[in-house]
Amino acid sequence: MSFNLVLVHPQIPNNTGAIGRLCVNAGASLHLIKPIGFDIDEKAVRRAGLDYWDKLDLHVWESIEEFFEKNNIKTNAYFATTKTNKPYFEAEFKENDFIFFGSETAGIPEEILNKYKEQNITIPMSKDGRSLNLAISTGIILYDAIRQNYPTFREA
Repeated sequence: MSFNLVLVHPQIPNNTGAIGRLCVNAGASLHLIKPIGFDIDEKAVRRAGLDYWDKLDLHVWESIEEFFEKNNIKTNAYFATTKTNKPYFEAEFKENDFIFFGSETAGIPEEILNKYKEQNITIPMSKDGRSLNLAISTGIILYDAIRQNYPTFREA
C-alpha cells in the first residue's frame, strides 16, 4: 500500500528532506514539481533526509503540465490548502491516492485548486494561526491516510 505526496514548487530544502524521510518510513512516493527553489543534491536536503534519501521513491517533474499529462488525476487526489473549510479528516483516502501540497510561500496554484475544488482539504488551525510548516502538514495528512487504510498498510 502506498500514497503519493506531490510537492508543487517546493522552496526549502530542509522541508523536502524531512518529507523524503517521511515518505520512506511511510512507504509513500514523493513527486517534486519544478521549478524547485534549490538543488535536489543540496547538502540540506540530504542532511534532513539522513540516510533515507537513496531509499526514496522519488519522481521529479519538469512542470505541473508534465505531471498532469503523465498521471491520470481524477478523484484519486486531494489538495491541501488553507483556502477551504473541508478538514482533511473528512477525506476518504484510498491506496495510491495523490496528496498535493504547494510551496511554502505560494501554496498550490489557484487554477488547480479551482479545478479540483471538491477535493480541497485543510488542516484546522486556531484563529491565531495562518499556516503550518510544510513537513509537519504532510505528516499530519499522510498518517491520517495511513490510519484510514491501516490493515492494508500493516500487511505491506
